[in-house]
Amino acid sequence: MSVLVTSDLDRTLIYSSAALALTMPDARAPRLLTVEVHESRPLSYMTETSARLLSELGDLVVFVPTTTRTRKQYQRINLPGPAPKYAICANGGHLLVDGVTDGDWYAQVTGRLADECAPLDEVRAYLADTTDPSWVRKHRVAEDLFAYLVVERELVPEEWVKELAVWAENRGWTVSLQGRKIYAVPKPLTKSAAMREVARRTGAELTLAAGDSLLDADLLLAVDRAWRPGHGELADAGWVGPAVIGLPERGVAAGERILREFLRASRER
Repeated sequence: MSVLVTSDLDRTLIYSSAALALTMPDARAPRLLTVEVHESRPLSYMTETSARLLSELGDLVVFVPTTTRTRKQYQRINLPGPAPKYAICANGGHLLVDGVTDGDWYAQVTGRLADECAPLDEVRAYLADTTDPSWVRKHRVAEDLFAYLVVERELVPEEWVKELAVWAENRGWTVSLQGRKIYAVPKPLTKSAAMREVARRTGAELTLAAGDSLLDADLLLAVDRAWRPGHGELADAGWVGPAVIGLPERGVAAGERILREFLRASRER
């Protein structure tokens, strides 16, 4: 039986220094493997145990890294195990096949965005007009598909986030707050749609997934079995789905548990 495993990366399988500090006491810190370096600085890590588990998983299933990162940001990551044939970037906007964007898929995605939601320029203008430099550090556009802000989290007005969510909802967009980033993403731009395309191409009979944020929710609901860690946007909201298991583990320990669950479910079949 062909098994397809699609997993979010940041704060699900890999962790930045900031994410490590939130969830891992120094006295009990496991050995870590650097999986991302940028400008000669290590950025992201996983435990050595997670690295071993991911290598085992890659030999057993079709493993598809799935991320809201841009292609350039994703390609900085060097995961252990076999090089994935497929990867999902930009929240489903780009489907990479052997590291190269699938042009047909991208055309389908951009066609849906043009038909089903407000244009990116309208969202960018709203963000520029309603934010304050005292708490916004950067305005960014990802792959000409969606926008995000880098913010001082503790200074962001809670009421502004709520107002943004309502404004975006009425225009076919979703808002997600992850760490120091606030994302505004078109609703038709989904990880689940890209996952279904990979499942179709590979003939997968069992689909598994994991993720921690609101932008992962559609993916977790679309697969046969899914897991979310005990931290993150979904855990904070107490979110679960019919086939979604909320784990108690937080931080890198959750990453290890998720990979063990992937392996157990794959071997059972």
